[in-house]
Amino acid sequence: MSGRKMVMIPGPTPVVESIRQEMGREIQAFGDPRFVADYKKLINDLGELLHCSGQTFPLAGTGTLAMEMAISNTTKRGDNVLIVSHGYFGDRFIEICQRKGLHVDVMQAEWGKIIPVAEIEAKLASKKYAAMTVSHVDTATGVCAPIEEIGKMMKKFPETIYIVDGVAATVGEYEDVDGMNIDILFTGSQKAFGVCPGMFILWASKKALRRREELGTIPEYYVDFQKWLPIMEDPGKYFATPAVNLVWAMAESVRIIKEEGYENRCERHRKNARAMQAALESLGFRVLAEPEHRAVTLSNLVYPEGLADGEFRSALYDEGMTVAGGLGPYAGKMFRLGHMGNIDSNDEVATLGIIERALARCGADVAMGSSIGVYMREMTR
Repeated sequence: MSGRKMVMIPGPTPVVESIRQEMGREIQAFGDPRFVADYKKLINDLGELLHCSGQTFPLAGTGTLAMEMAISNTTKRGDNVLIVSHGYFGDRFIEICQRKGLHVDVMQAEWGKIIPVAEIEAKLASKKYAAMTVSHVDTATGVCAPIEEIGKMMKKFPETIYIVDGVAATVGEYEDVDGMNIDILFTGSQKAFGVCPGMFILWASKKALRRREELGTIPEYYVDFQKWLPIMEDPGKYFATPAVNLVWAMAESVRIIKEEGYENRCERHRKNARAMQAALESLGFRVLAEPEHRAVTLSNLVYPEGLADGEFRSALYDEGMTVAGGLGPYAGKMFRLGHMGNIDSNDEVATLGIIERALARCGADVAMGSSIGVYMREMTR
């Protein structure tokens, strides 16, 4: 047998052959008219895909850099920022804001639950906030925030920039920048887009762009909107070297998404996730997130009594699959399984088969194929 391992973590996600081919193309100069045209088309296509009438920034860097870009261009030292955190990655905004000299208030949910929208509204009404951050999906908890409902509520607070971390959600969970009243949305190439790591995409509304103008000079350099706006308008200009092959890979990913249909893709993620979660529950795992707030891009699975994290994940690896461990208070108590991007039902059936074999190796009483039956019944409803 080969040493191939299925990578079923919450990112990077599996990369299909047509996207890999774009990664392997012969390099072009970033000023080559062919590449300039390709980059401009990607910028425009991403804006249209997420319904952003402001500006889209597909740039070299990680999701964490996008977090910094969001804060840098919408706040100044001394501003108040509200962080609505549904887990480990929501908390990451805390240090980013503190390092900028912002006054931070944090609303932290119990892991597996959300902060109710009414509570967020009450907090926003208590003082003036320059910005508020919410993670659409936090990969530490598998919780999906009601960003559309929050966006409607945010219309009562027009002075506050609404920032959505879509790293583990975008093009898996449905998002609409203009339609959901989002001011800044960002994600990474390696999640539901199904591309290799190395690029982030940030969508900025017209309101967010106006806020940047109002701030004047900011201390940040690479992430300054105003450094990149001329490049996004004309990629033939230079500020910093673009990730040439990642641009092509992202363009192929967008082509795949448009061919499938954006809404169809999100519905596929929803149906597959609910089938996977039902199948995994049938094996004795508990999904951490409450049923009404479960993400469709990953599942965070709490172990049944007696199943040891290290032994189980080692057995999974030996059987041919890598998953992610739990974080924070759930380290050693659960594993995290990604099911986003361009994977299909064949991949999921193989995943469930590997999980069943790993459970058996750990001494669990497993009826082989049982979870696959649950999955297939759910998928054919």
